[in-house]
Amino acid sequence: MRSDSGSATVWWAALGALLWLAALAVLAAAAARLDRDRATAAADLAALAAASRALQGTASACAGARVTAEANGAHLEACDLTGLTVTVAVSVPSSLADRPVTARARAGPVSASPGPGSATPP
Repeated sequence: MRSDSGSATVWWAALGALLWLAALAVLAAAAARLDRDRATAAADLAALAAASRALQGTASACAGARVTAEANGAHLEACDLTGLTVTVAVSVPSSLADRPVTARARAGPVSASPGPGSATPP
């Protein structure tokens, strides 16, 4: 018998384990990205909902943000109305870890000054 008998089995087992670990790493990264995207979307929508009620005051704006965040599976962590600009922070439960994934967003009116390339009114 040769001294390397059965070594192919060990190499194939090692390759299989390596591929399994690589697949798990890809799945974990995809889950983390999905969690981040869910949190970002919930924060964006909550900020827009709050900005649409900014003229009605802080209580109404933040109530709209809370309802929208909860409708998207998030928890409203903070809501701040400064003038007509709203800043919100939301958290969603992570599918990987015990701590939640948080995201912040800001929404408000478009600036009154024309941007580059915009036409000025006559």
